[in-house]
Amino acid sequence: MAARAHPRTHTPVAGPSGVGIRLPWWAVALPALAFAVLLLLIAGPGEAHAATGDPTVAYLVERIQQALSH
Repeated sequence: MAARAHPRTHTPVAGPSGVGIRLPWWAVALPALAFAVLLLLIAGPGEAHAATGDPTVAYLVERIQQALSH
């Protein structure tokens, strides 16, 4: 005789808005980092002198632009 299967009752964790969505930390951090890098590439190192005090960052961005242009 077959045993009866009990249905699972799974209640999602609901947030303040009632939606049960949980994101890992990198699901927010990676798109934000990609947006910042693309913004730096669009602005170019020539216009970003006031934004960075470290010449290493400007050099790195310039090298990335050179690699992408070739």
